[in-house]
Amino acid sequence: MTDPVIQAEGLGMLYRPRGKVWALKDCSFTVPAGRIVAVVGPNGAGKSTLLTLAAGLLRPTEGRIEAPVRDRISYVAQDKPLYGQLTVAETLRLGRELNPDRWDPVVADRVVDTGPLPRDARVHSLSGGQRTRLALALALGKRPEVLLLDEPMSDLDPLARHELMGALMADAAEHGTTVVMSSHILTELEGACDHLLLIQDGRLRLDGAIDDLIAAHSLLTGPVADLTPHTVVHSRTTGRQMTALVHREGPIEGTWKAVEPSLEELLLAHLRASRAPEGASA
Repeated sequence: MTDPVIQAEGLGMLYRPRGKVWALKDCSFTVPAGRIVAVVGPNGAGKSTLLTLAAGLLRPTEGRIEAPVRDRISYVAQDKPLYGQLTVAETLRLGRELNPDRWDPVVADRVVDTGPLPRDARVHSLSGGQRTRLALALALGKRPEVLLLDEPMSDLDPLARHELMGALMADAAEHGTTVVMSSHILTELEGACDHLLLIQDGRLRLDGAIDDLIAAHSLLTGPVADLTPHTVVHSRTTGRQMTALVHREGPIEGTWKAVEPSLEELLLAHLRASRAPEGASA
């Protein structure tokens, strides 16, 4: 088994100014080294808090999280904080000077030059997509062991998103980088990621290798019937017809039509099933 690069046990984060609202509560998981991890969930689920804790920028209220030391982690936050008065060239030089032992100018230049991103342009004049490209160039140029990305492609057009995702995955594969990437855009992650953390209402709802999770579930269609001993994640009934996503506990028997769910079907079913009761908070 691959050694873990991030481990969390009983992880919880309470933002006191907001009252007794847990951004994360009782989360335990392991991220194996070299995986491309999708952190998925609705807006406000706790994804950003989880990445900030993994980056060592917050201390948990309870539990623990273990990750590599900070100089071996690159973290790109949603707002991509950069120095607006610097040029692109000066920003890259700053990245090199802050990481003299690990900086890879070839990687950083490759991300910038496929933009194109003018070297003499000041950061405050860049578009949102250009700022994203520059932030990713800094993150990859650091040559991290773990790359933490919070909604990294949200302000990119579809073509730029496809190009940068391809470059990111190729670089991770070449160097064995562990990538942990949050998003609520499922199409951004499907086909790129091989491990899943599904968070809703601050709690971890699903955790594991994507292929294993999909293989353990079936999407069933057939007459309304008892599905014991299988665990029904979510079901809907139309007339006499039932469609159900189940976690299998043995072979599927009866007249059911069984197919393997897509990643989107799997995620949506678990999200629907784990909705908190009205008025409740995690």
